[in-house]
Amino acid sequence: MLFDAGETLVHPAPSFSELFAAVLLREGHVRDPSDVVAAAEAVYERFSEAARALELWTTSADRSRLFWLDVYQRMLTALELPSRDGLRDVLYREFTDLRNYALFDDVPPALDALDRTGATLGIVSNYEVWLDDLLRHLGVRERFPVRVISGVEGIEKPDPAIYRLALDRAGVRAADAAFVGDNPEFDVEPAAALGMTPVLIDRRERHPAFDGVRITDLRDLARALEAA
Repeated sequence: MLFDAGETLVHPAPSFSELFAAVLLREGHVRDPSDVVAAAEAVYERFSEAARALELWTTSADRSRLFWLDVYQRMLTALELPSRDGLRDVLYREFTDLRNYALFDDVPPALDALDRTGATLGIVSNYEVWLDDLLRHLGVRERFPVRVISGVEGIEKPDPAIYRLALDRAGVRAADAAFVGDNPEFDVEPAAALGMTPVLIDRRERHPAFDGVRITDLRDLARALEAA
């Protein structure tokens, strides 16, 4: 059983948009939460742009920083806020601070249930090298004996090579593996193309019309796989 990490297992606490808004408020900028949520669409747009351009943005600290500074600039522009006065750097520091992250509430019970089945658990994630430290900080690193992190391996989803690497390390065939993630473009389509069973975790109801295995709570994973 393989998982994406960001917005699947872990998240900025309390959420990306709420943390972003809190940083703005602390820096003297008041914005309506709904406007911050709308501006946060820049994150998903930037991910898609990177994938289409085969841009590896997690594979070095400098690339990651430039990627996220671009995201924050787009968001600040949408919010009619300055982006050249150091605010982007403040946001970058906050979003790379391990203390600002948490597991989703449904993760521990879901992992407990999977452990009882004897399934091998793994992570395949487009994430910087510090994801390993974050998983340790959150107390779940050892629950995932297979960890394929793009910032460590130098390959990123949706490249099929990153999934194959995880399958090789787990010692399983694609047909015997499931992949759980929150992004159809990065998590569902590539996994399905390799013959894995993809599951979309859609906690924020972004993809209500998704035609496939879709859950909104990770505790429903076993039931969804049985019905697939």
